[in-house]
Amino acid sequence: MDTKSPHRYSVAIVSRGDADARRDATPQNSRFVRVFEALAAAGIKAQPAIYDESFANVVREQLLAVDGVLVWVDPIHQGKTRAGLDALLRDVAARGPWVSAHPDVILKMGVKEVLYRTRHLGWGADTHRYDTAAAFAAEFPQRLRAGGPRVLKQNRGNGGQGVWKVETLTDTIPTVRVLHALRGSLPEEMPLDAFIARCEPYFGWGGCIIDQPFQPRLPDGMIRCYMSGAKVAGFGHQLIKALIPPPPGGPDAPKAQPGPRIMHGPDAPQFQALRRQMEDEWTPQMMELLAINEASLPVIWDADFLFGPRNPAGADTYVLCEINASSCFAIPDEAPAAIARTVSERFVGASR
Repeated sequence: MDTKSPHRYSVAIVSRGDADARRDATPQNSRFVRVFEALAAAGIKAQPAIYDESFANVVREQLLAVDGVLVWVDPIHQGKTRAGLDALLRDVAARGPWVSAHPDVILKMGVKEVLYRTRHLGWGADTHRYDTAAAFAAEFPQRLRAGGPRVLKQNRGNGGQGVWKVETLTDTIPTVRVLHALRGSLPEEMPLDAFIARCEPYFGWGGCIIDQPFQPRLPDGMIRCYMSGAKVAGFGHQLIKALIPPPPGGPDAPKAQPGPRIMHGPDAPQFQALRRQMEDEWTPQMMELLAINEASLPVIWDADFLFGPRNPAGADTYVLCEINASSCFAIPDEAPAAIARTVSERFVGASR
């Protein structure tokens, strides 16, 4: 379709920053410069909207003056959550501009609970949810004792915050070895009761803890499948080091650092089986299960996969470990144009 429109729609791109960053922000000095360029090429006027709680009212007025809002803000940043921003975005969306990703959509698909709710899809695993600290304390030890290390994830977080590998040291598991996914972490041995107590704060803002089996093929890397709406916009493959014990040189040693994320376009041959599953099966099934229509899907989001066990034919399988819908960046070279196409389609759909 022709993405040019006789009406010049306007969007604001929201990211977090301080007052100085807001004052100096331009499309040209933004890390989203290529997104700004792609939107301009599609006939859409875009402006930066730097956000912080200290000047939220100014941002709110800016967002009410545009036709659409694109948001790149992490769930947790230097101790700040999105609680205030999400309330602001709900208010803005209720008054006219459409917001992507809308906070209510993030709560459906961009939190770790989606791993539990979609566990029966082809990307699922032996996944459990603990809704209270009491349930976690009662049920997790039995599950850990049943065999194999587990991975615990707080419901809302980023950068490895609140993600732990937990494994037993003896049959009676009075003591466990834990490793935080946060960069620079070292394995710790501690009483299981003490670790359970450490996790209690995760039942606050996030609301629950998700429990999955550890995937032995983690050293083979993580596949990030980038989506714009319901279509694949590219892939990234990275040899990650989170939840892998650091070498003798410690977490700062060169061998402990993650490899570069190698970006690929949507047509990369090695990922076509995953693309077909995402576009034809898993995304439509997720949308139906979570009651998300296509027009509400984020204009950019990603599904992070680890390699599961190979099937009887020797082909790779994939296990979903996270969906990012709050702040999906960096992105493949092909993604800005895909974002612009999706934004244009949203405007055309909204005008009908």
